[in-house]
Amino acid sequence: MKIAVIGGAGVRTVIFINGLLARYKKLNIDKVVLYDIDGEKQKIIGKLCSHVISRKKEELRLEIAENPIEAITGADYIVTTLRVGGDHSRVTDESIALKEGVIGQETTGVGGFSMAVRTIPVLLEYCELIRLHAPNAWIFNFTNPSGLVTQALKSAGYDRIIGICDAPSSTKFRMAKLLGVEEKDLYVEFFGLNHLSWIRSVKIGEKEVLQDLLQDDSFLNKVQEFSMFDPELLRSIGFLPNEYLYYYYHREKALENIQKSGETRGRTIEAVNCEMMKELKNMDMDADPEGALQIFLYYMALRESSYMSIETGSGKREEIKRGALEVPDGMGYAGVMLDCIEGLQSEKGYSLVLSVENNGCIKGLSDQDVIEVTCNVSKSGIHPVPIGEVPEPSYLLIRLIKMYEKLTIEAVRTKSKDTAIQALTLHPLINSYSLAKKLVEQYDEAYGMF
Repeated sequence: MKIAVIGGAGVRTVIFINGLLARYKKLNIDKVVLYDIDGEKQKIIGKLCSHVISRKKEELRLEIAENPIEAITGADYIVTTLRVGGDHSRVTDESIALKEGVIGQETTGVGGFSMAVRTIPVLLEYCELIRLHAPNAWIFNFTNPSGLVTQALKSAGYDRIIGICDAPSSTKFRMAKLLGVEEKDLYVEFFGLNHLSWIRSVKIGEKEVLQDLLQDDSFLNKVQEFSMFDPELLRSIGFLPNEYLYYYYHREKALENIQKSGETRGRTIEAVNCEMMKELKNMDMDADPEGALQIFLYYMALRESSYMSIETGSGKREEIKRGALEVPDGMGYAGVMLDCIEGLQSEKGYSLVLSVENNGCIKGLSDQDVIEVTCNVSKSGIHPVPIGEVPEPSYLLIRLIKMYEKLTIEAVRTKSKDTAIQALTLHPLINSYSLAKKLVEQYDEAYGMF
């Protein structure tokens, strides 16, 4: 079986390949083909991936495609992981937002809006190629904002698409570690939208422990995703949060911390990636592949250690030393995708958090609305667990963001600036017509969106 990666020059591809090596034989995968419009960067990332494979003496075949049709044709599974506009577009998105006094995070609010408007038309073109050249392939969309983008592709009639985000699985991993239980013995049930979801059930075996955990300040402070929230807030809503709800529940704190730092996540990522690529371009990777891999791992560790430190004001920066760094196991995005593939091939299946169509899962949403929810994945298909009615505060926020998503998709489809303004006016992190209009004008000027 063949996996194609569209956007294969992304830095996470190396980690994805390492994660795949542990399971490719079990999943009957024998070939991975990478494709990216940035040929120079793809060549560098491709060499790192090849070394990761050869250092483990594995037999997985890796190829670099010259064009998307070559990559897609014959693929059984396709990963889409794009950043349309490159790293600097994220800096532009954040800068425009902050100038107007709003958060410009790349998935939430106006930053996510800008990224989606740039990305949806490109992904629709790839999906049409997939329809023609690999119509039976499953598409795993890693591209942010994952939920909104997946909704756009589903709404355009492309059915075999699953939205993937590693935030829920990472949260579950940290919870299990702190609770001293195996991940397989911990059930964590999510509902909501991508980067706007809540945990409504936590079971160890058959025992429900969510309310106990909500009362345990030590637990809440030790799990990274929960530590940024006021514990009293979490007890009042009765759920554990997706970390991106920080931008909604503690909006002014996030904005103040970003403004006070004089830095943004986008600038940090851009600087790290630029330095890494500069070092790799200036060395002979063929003569010293392990040295090249260690350069890559050093910069990836720098990148990960600063995650959400600006927004939360934590200032956490681990000291990273070069040399002898291990390749991460790739169980983030890759792990969710590979679990999904394994589930689709098995009778028993897996319990996974995915972005899929609602189909009656959350009461009050349409069947076609893409939600992020715990699903049972097996040979019989992908089935969201029944959620039913959810508390009104969560439901109203879900409905509001879903309407924003649909209006954003309509704005892209019709190239309507007016509809784009309507979308941002609704968003709780904007919530102003005059501000929405100003933002749309500036993003349109920067990118020629409409």
